[in-house]
Amino acid sequence: MKVKTSVTLSEDVVKTLDGAAWEGESRSGTIERLLRETLSRRARQAAGDRDRALIDRLAGKLNAEARDVIDYQGEP
Repeated sequence: MKVKTSVTLSEDVVKTLDGAAWEGESRSGTIERLLRETLSRRARQAAGDRDRALIDRLAGKLNAEARDVIDYQGEP
């Protein structure tokens, strides 16, 4: 379902927006597409940040486990 809303944009932003539109795409369509892309990118970035924080928090334990496995395998 679409919801009608109104935004006020600077003239230079509108010109940039028009330049970013795909052929035949309306301003509304362009705005929606660009917002979806940006929000999706931000969500992926946030998930990556959470994953990196978890890995960083567990790095010592993970590295110790990796050293243990290498030590168990012995020298070739």
